[in-house]
Amino acid sequence: MATRAIRGATQLDADTREHMLERVAEMVTDAMAANALTVDDFISVIFTATSDLVSEFPAYAARQLGFGDVPLICARELEIEGSMPRCVRMLAHVETELPRADITHVYLHGAANLRRDLTRTRDVPDDE
Repeated sequence: MATRAIRGATQLDADTREHMLERVAEMVTDAMAANALTVDDFISVIFTATSDLVSEFPAYAARQLGFGDVPLICARELEIEGSMPRCVRMLAHVETELPRADITHVYLHGAANLRRDLTRTRDVPDDE
């Protein structure tokens, strides 16, 4: 069993608690489905949020999905001029049989534009 990293990002329409929980849960569950993972496959998850998101900790959405004994942490994203607003990013460390080249990273809503350079992504633009 190999240790792999999975990236994800999503953009919120507004900074509300319910919307934060919905979008982060969607990102986590999409990454799980795209890579055939269960909660037990996760080693740890780092979430970052832009400074305009203050309504809830992104990790709380994962806790609600059953990540009770998985180490989770939230951090503030760097404030770079012109960067995407209302964005939550995820770096998950998992155990999987998938080779690195077969890992699918998940970029949802406005964040689908962040990593068009990756060959294996699951994009969900806002217009879907």
